[in-house]
Parts: sequence; structure tokens; C-alpha cells
Amino acid sequence: MALRNQTSIRSWGSGATCGTGEIRVAGTATTARAPRRSLPTRPLRPRELQDPLNFYLYHPLSWQLALRLARTPITPNMVSVFGGLLVVCAAIAYAQPWGEAAALLGLALHMSWHVVDGADGDLARITGRTSALGEMIDGICDYVSHIVLYLVLATVLAAQMDPAAAWGLTTFAGLSHIVQSNHVEVQRRSYQYWVYGTPWLRHTHGMADAETRRGIVATIAAAYLALASGLTPYALRIDAAVEAAAGDPARLERIRAIVRCHAGPLILLLKFLGPNPRAIVLGASMLAGSPVWYFLYQSVALNLLLVASVVVHNAAARRMAADIDALRQDGAGDA
Repeated sequence: MALRNQTSIRSWGSGATCGTGEIRVAGTATTARAPRRSLPTRPLRPRELQDPLNFYLYHPLSWQLALRLARTPITPNMVSVFGGLLVVCAAIAYAQPWGEAAALLGLALHMSWHVVDGADGDLARITGRTSALGEMIDGICDYVSHIVLYLVLATVLAAQMDPAAAWGLTTFAGLSHIVQSNHVEVQRRSYQYWVYGTPWLRHTHGMADAETRRGIVATIAAAYLALASGLTPYALRIDAAVEAAAGDPARLERIRAIVRCHAGPLILLLKFLGPNPRAIVLGASMLAGSPVWYFLYQSVALNLLLVASVVVHNAAARRMAADIDALRQDGAGDA
């Protein structure tokens, strides 16, 4: 799920062609040059949050795709829907009886989703369309499309083993996927808020006029945030400390240093729990002839890693809260 709710870049790509743009004035020999339209600057995502696939492949391609889409009427939400359709197409490809060709096609389509999943957020920033609702739509597209993927994989697995066991394993793996994804997304977004000041759904959803407080989206957003708070409750204390330090740059920088010290080393865990390895493991599992290996990886290996990650992130949050409290006491003593 690409992060939409970041500082937007000036709107660009209204359809004008970039170039020297010479303008000849009638009746004169003078040639005026229109100012060259500058390209928007690619947003630099925090390097520590990116694994090699994101840094060297997915995000550069996402940016180039977003630049081209900015010249069209296509909206970020349309891109989010298209990304979800790519995952559905990957599921269909995996279900075909083409052997290795089907597995490779499914893997290529699934990896392409990663590019599109980054492009919707980049397009939103380029065109000034960032919003909490867009972030939520992006997340819904990701979750729904992967539910379809799991349902298709379940039908493939049910033809290879006892159907009840196949559907049971698929259901457990799918629920595990939801919890794992929530944990990874929330930890990443919390880190970006604490260290870089990037707000996300937890902060915008509380506003009375928030778009995510309407209709079915409100229910989904509330469930998402409730799961996030249940997994890492101590993170709310760090949020409160960052908000309280908003008018004190020196204190805010000290809090950010504390977060980098305690949470920075844990980012590697999130990379293993994130979506990039999943797509590759699924492709390898299908090349081996069955989705069962992927579901076992999801249900056993990643759940063990999830438990470890939740434990160490909560422990780190407690240490951060204690260090921040010590800052407050030091400040009171200095006063």
C-alpha cells in the first residue's frame, strides 16, 4: 500500500509539452522563448525504509510511470484500481495449466503491481491530489485484490489435496497476511511520522470532517486502526510526545534521535515481513507446482517473525517513551 498522505509536489503535467517553446511574434524578426517548464522533483523516500527491490527497481519505475500519467486525465484512484486488477490477473495466470509459463507470468504480473502501487502515490503528489481517502482507497484495493488472489490459489490447492484442508490453510494464511500487513504498514508510517513528520491515517481520521469518517470507509478505517493499536499500543505515547513537541524544534529533534536509536535497527524485520518477499516466494512456490509452500511460509515462518517483531517493537516503544519522559524531566529541571 503506497503512502499517499505526504507533502504534495506542485501540480504538473497539465498537458503542455516540455521544450524550448519558441514563440514568433507577427510582424517582427524577434523570437521569444517561453520559460522551460521544470520537471517535478522525485520525492526521496527514507532510504532506511526501502529494501533493494524498492530502491533500485520498483520506486524508480513508479516515478517514471507517474510522470507520464500526470499528462493524462487518469487519477491516482484509477491507478490504485488498476494495480488491484494486476493482482487479480496474476491470480488468473497462476491458475492456468501452463506449468512454468503460468508461474512466471503470474510472478511478472504480481511484481508489476509493486510498480503501480507506488505510482498512485507519486501521481497524487505530482498533481496535488494527496488525501487520507485516497490512501484508504489504495489500501482497500490492495487488500481486496489479494483476497481474490488467495481465493483463486485455494481452488488450485483444493484440486491437489483434501479440499477442507486446502481452504483451512488458505483462510489461516489470508488472515495472517492481513495482520502482518497491518503491522508492517503501521510501523513504517509511525516511523515516518515520528522521524520525518509525515502524517497518516491515524492523525487525519480523528478530524471531524475527515473523508475516512463516512460510510463503509469509516468502518474499515476504524478496524484498521484498532488492529494497529492492539498490536503496538505503546506507539500512541510516542505519537502524543511528537504532537506535544510540535512547537519546539529542538525537543522534536531530540525525540527523533531517540526514535532513530531504538526503532531504526528494527526496520530490517519489517522488510522481511513486507510484500516484496511475499511475491517472490509465491512465484517460487508456483514454480515448484503448488501454492502450499507459500501458504506454509505465510502461516509458519512469517507468523513467527510477526510475533518477534511485535515483541521487539513494543519493547522499543517502551524504551522510547521512557527516554522521552526523561527529556521532559530534564526540561523541567532546567526550568
